[in-house]
Amino acid sequence: MTQSSLIIATRESPLALWQANWVKARLEYFHPELKVTLLGMTTSGDQITEVPLLQAGGKGLFVKELEEALLEGRADIAVHSMKDVPMDLPPGLRLAVMCEREDPRDAFVSNEFRSLHELPTQAQIGTSSLRRQSQLYAARPDIRLENLRGNVNTRLFRLDRNEFAAIILAAAGLKRLNLQDRIRSYLSPEQSLPAAGQGVLGIECRADDAATQALLVPLNHTESALCVIAERAMCRYLGGGCHVPVAAYAIITEEKIVLRGLVAKPDGTLLLRAEQASGLETAEALGVTVAKDLIQQGAEMILNNLGK
Repeated sequence: MTQSSLIIATRESPLALWQANWVKARLEYFHPELKVTLLGMTTSGDQITEVPLLQAGGKGLFVKELEEALLEGRADIAVHSMKDVPMDLPPGLRLAVMCEREDPRDAFVSNEFRSLHELPTQAQIGTSSLRRQSQLYAARPDIRLENLRGNVNTRLFRLDRNEFAAIILAAAGLKRLNLQDRIRSYLSPEQSLPAAGQGVLGIECRADDAATQALLVPLNHTESALCVIAERAMCRYLGGGCHVPVAAYAIITEEKIVLRGLVAKPDGTLLLRAEQASGLETAEALGVTVAKDLIQQGAEMILNNLGK
């Protein structure tokens, strides 16, 4: 019997709703008879905004309630920004699909300045990411970085209220919300290596739900999926996940995956970098290889000092 309906669990922020509605529209395009509805939820990560994410419990707070809805059968799939998904999933769930990657870069957003290098000494920058923080400090040790949480519009409001000289956001989210005009410049991967999965939407479902997984197949983008597999394998082997200054970014070129990894001290005084390439069939092993390279350089010392 063909599945006739599907429920998407989603956070209720404007970006999360955009992402869920985009997946809804794609599913309805490929399956015209399918009735798709949204189950909006407020996660712990949305509620706790006054303290840095690490202190609040990490990025897993953005997916916990959605995963509970899947496991309890209240929803069939959950749509995530892959950079927010912990490296290990709860038993019984799997990431069935990676959608085609949007722009993975970090974006420099300011009302006064065009780039990071134009900022005056002691300029206050808003970001909630230790990964961004470490790389920004490496480039500009004279600036001041302040914790900035909340959805995209909340962060832009605080910038417009002159709390910051600039803020750093994921370019993908701004573009999806049609806010690309707010971007003054982009930080290249050399300036700010992206987070694992940045720019990719992942779709999570129950591991034993074959009918739903069959419906999702047309949404999978093979190249994006291979890149995310390599990036997440690196982070998983390091054990750093979302809690420490770890970056991983893969591209596919000439039938090879090229993966760049970074582990850094939060103050930007030490950045360890590694880069390796492999065939498309060994994405997971490539991530482990890059992680081992970083460990040989001393990554474990950094991670252990941060409470790995």
